Amino acid sequence: MSVALTPPGPDLRLLVSLAAWTWQGTGPDGREIAHILITHIPVLTDGGTAVPTEDRMRRLSACLDGLTGAREVIPELESCLQLIGDRVLLHVPEACRRLHLPTLRTWTELVTRTGQAILVLGLDPLPQSADAARLDAHLDAALASDRLLFGRVQLPPPTASADVCSTCGGSGTDPISGRACPDCSLHCRLEP
Repeated sequence: MSVALTPPGPDLRLLVSLAAWTWQGTGPDGREIAHILITHIPVLTDGGTAVPTEDRMRRLSACLDGLTGAREVIPELESCLQLIGDRVLLHVPEACRRLHLPTLRTWTELVTRTGQAILVLGLDPLPQSADAARLDAHLDAALASDRLLFGRVQLPPPTASADVCSTCGGSGTDPISGRACPDCSLHCRLEP
């Protein structure tokens, strides 16, 4: 008898096949809010369909505690944004690595000020090389055909200790590589 074990979270292949964009925009309440779009990059196939891509993106949504369509109430997701210096990372629960988000300083400052961003998960592929016009067209088409999922992601609450490694946040694990943090001091390795 053989048993196939499927990991509960997204695999590394999914995380490296994602494209991400960030921008500042207006929320439903009229206030400025940061936005994150994550899509799957187009995959070259020999006659395959896009259904597996959509399935993988829906699985990613489930790992993030379930995002919703545009006509539903946007759920508050757990604290999965992490600021490390000038880098912003998205932590997907059960994933071995974090997704590095492309950001501008003004976007990062907005997230720091508000503590949150709207996460938009696209079910259709879009290459990372897409320019602003193609990105806008993709968002318009995906919104009209209900091919976007939404959630509100947050920064974790501020820690009281200023003596925490700025690379790993005190976890002892490098958020990019998933290995032991090369930059943290001994206190990160000793804390539970």
